[in-house]
Amino acid sequence: MSQPWQQPQQPQQPPQHNPYGQPPPQPYPPQHQPHAPQQPPFGYGQQPPPPYGPPGGFPPPPPPVRRGNPGLALVLGFVAMLVGAAVYGGILKASDGGQIGYLAVGTGALIGAALGKVGGRNPALPVAGVLLGLLGVYLGQIFGIALELSDVFRVPVTEILFEHFDSLSEAWQEYLEPIDALFFILGGAGAFQTARKLGG
Repeated sequence: MSQPWQQPQQPQQPPQHNPYGQPPPQPYPPQHQPHAPQQPPFGYGQQPPPPYGPPGGFPPPPPPVRRGNPGLALVLGFVAMLVGAAVYGGILKASDGGQIGYLAVGTGALIGAALGKVGGRNPALPVAGVLLGLLGVYLGQIFGIALELSDVFRVPVTEILFEHFDSLSEAWQEYLEPIDALFFILGGAGAFQTARKLGG
């Protein structure tokens, strides 16, 4: 009786013997080579990104809004207008009636600085600065003419200002020239720009 056909058995491989009793080490993946230098998350010589800002971060907080005191600013602006008018008139008298453009600009800037520094960001203050700037140039011219008349008639300047203001106003109207419109514009513009710039 013939034997059934049997597939010849494959010779068994002898088990590999590990002398340390540990499984064979696995190769490191390319990104974790033991001797490969690790690349920083940002380039060499660069600073890390700030804690705020996109993507994924919170936006930076808005700058604090500076609050002012509009009422006090108007009072100080009026005082600055009187001081600027006095300086304007004194220089006008010293220059024998010759006006200089920077006098009007300086008077307006002085008014605008008081309004902007104290009043803060208030849209009405630059407009008030224009009115005070125009008034400052007017009173500066009036004061300069009063100083001149005080020297001519040998009377105190306060007497001319408070007791003969009608005559002083008539003298001012005769004193006006077309170029004086430029000085009024410079005074108002100087106050407006300075108040808006410093108030922001």
